[in-house]
Amino acid sequence: MIDIQKISNLNSLPENDSIIKWAKKALDKKYKGAEIVIRIVDVDESRELNKIWCKKNYATNVLSFPISKPIKQAPNLLGDVVICANIVVTEAKEQNKNIDEHYAHLIIHGVLHLQGYDHQSKDEANVMESKEINILNNLGYNNPYEIRPK
Repeated sequence: MIDIQKISNLNSLPENDSIIKWAKKALDKKYKGAEIVIRIVDVDESRELNKIWCKKNYATNVLSFPISKPIKQAPNLLGDVVICANIVVTEAKEQNKNIDEHYAHLIIHGVLHLQGYDHQSKDEANVMESKEINILNNLGYNNPYEIRPK
């Protein structure tokens, strides 16, 4: 189950069906029954969450909050992914990307983090980025790490 919370008041938010499709594509087989919260927020909430949890006083495009151990009330909860709509729109324009394609990448990136993927080392980054590229390719999207001419 994917719980979608759209807190942002921007008009360029993706459709719920697309969000669900992207998140499900990112789930490894062993997590297919997982519950995930995907929350799309504005700059203030992103900044506040990043400040509290990551000790960084700025908004960021995506934050992931994996559940470290199962909780009785929601035993299948994998965690939360928080996307800052304002930053997605800005980055998509700056990087010459389609907004939905950029949302797809960030949601997939966040869901992979919930499953333990990371990019702290070069090897981990290569594994995670390869997975992202393959998932996006299967969805018909471009490699998000290629620079696109304007």
